[in-house]
Amino acid sequence: MILPKTKGTTMKSIKKHCSLLAAILGLLPATSPAADSSPRADQKPNIIFILADDAGIGDFSAYGCKYGVTPNIDRLAAEGMKFTHAYSGSAVCAPSRCVLMTGQHTGHVLRRANQSKHGLLALPPEQTTVARMLHEAGYATGGFGKWGLGNPGTTGVAEKQGFDVFFGYYDQVHAHDYYTDHLIRNSVNVPYQQSGKHTWEDYSHTRIANETLKFIEQNKDRPFFCYAAWTPPHSEYVIPDNAPFSDKPWPEEVRNYAAMVALIDKDVGRVMQELQKLGLDDKTLVIFSSDNGANQQFIEPLGSTGGLRGYKRILYEGGIRAPFIARWPGKIQPGSTSDVLTSFVDFLPTAADMIGVPAPSGLDGISILPTLLGKTQSVQHDSLYFEIYEPYFQQSVRLGDWKGYRLGTKAPLELYDLKADPAEKQNLAAAHPDIVRKIEAIMAAEHTPSPHYDAPEQSEKETKKPNKKKKGTSLPELLNEENANPEPGKK
Repeated sequence: MILPKTKGTTMKSIKKHCSLLAAILGLLPATSPAADSSPRADQKPNIIFILADDAGIGDFSAYGCKYGVTPNIDRLAAEGMKFTHAYSGSAVCAPSRCVLMTGQHTGHVLRRANQSKHGLLALPPEQTTVARMLHEAGYATGGFGKWGLGNPGTTGVAEKQGFDVFFGYYDQVHAHDYYTDHLIRNSVNVPYQQSGKHTWEDYSHTRIANETLKFIEQNKDRPFFCYAAWTPPHSEYVIPDNAPFSDKPWPEEVRNYAAMVALIDKDVGRVMQELQKLGLDDKTLVIFSSDNGANQQFIEPLGSTGGLRGYKRILYEGGIRAPFIARWPGKIQPGSTSDVLTSFVDFLPTAADMIGVPAPSGLDGISILPTLLGKTQSVQHDSLYFEIYEPYFQQSVRLGDWKGYRLGTKAPLELYDLKADPAEKQNLAAAHPDIVRKIEAIMAAEHTPSPHYDAPEQSEKETKKPNKKKKGTSLPELLNEENANPEPGKK
């Protein structure tokens, strides 16, 4: 376009007119480039990550639960995407949550077991977490439930790791007490007077779920990240009312566990109702998962591991294969299913991709945003690596349809074809030495020695009995959840 010549026209005035015209036509930003370098606040999606504690993939009807139904979680799957080859971060609580927060797998991350030979490890002050990244991008950040990555007085507390607020349990052992006399908000004790009648008002999860909903309502007008790390159905297995399983011919512990799963489903429904009420449905990605597989005692009566081998603390599929459902109306195709290989390492880079910021360096995860949006997932995992140090050292690798497992860094590898044998019954190592060598090479490359944990070269046969309880052993000791640095006043 040629500007008409007028008396007194100068180069400065021409530039001024061109800039004005370009802004009108949308060719230039109306604000300065610095102000528009990140997505506008009203374009950033809210993110809710709901994490059940110790629930197996077989506890949810979207994945074939045999003993009950979870209608609200089913609705997430019907209105979103269900992943069929998703994994948690580890087979036990603290390392799994550490993987979720940091995007590093258990061969690299600080926490590789609930405990270490140096006691309870707290996240260091310089740690990059998904909460810190989102907070720095302008998000309100709230966590509710169990933290487990640093007790009050340490650098690992949630409010020093990117959360505006964290309410619930900081300590893993404290989280066993559903009728506690206090919970914690940002390292400060919040006392509660117990009635002694074990009512819903006394039950800790009631308060935690209510605080979750309050945070969503309080931040409805700005982008938020809500980490709902709810404690059920973790032990102790107590609940005010175990309906609708009260009449089942099961031990009370089993009835209570099933009711705790149903409670999680009910509160997932409350979150969905809150989003709808506030008009946030289309603006919010909701993810549902569990931190590790179910405990062994729920395999036979309930089928909580979905027919998979292993359970909590064991790196066979039953210990690490996780329910993983994502719902984001208008972005995720309703009723879709994905067989993309993914684990908790992918949450941080996916969140970074969603909000348009660079993912931190040194991550083991990838963004699965293309999969969520129904696009081609051009970058995929060649393999997924896991290691754990309780009840004994284990390594496992998922490589395509192959699964490798071993008990020591130089122990014989077990090899399974998960496509033909998802329950890992037939060891094919002898027939496929080439695959064995590939997986052994991955294990060697991905395992970084840690000063806090000892990885033996060979396993000892007697360590293959993780559930043999020594006389006089307490539950926290048995579960390796004994806290070397308990809260003040807690034994």
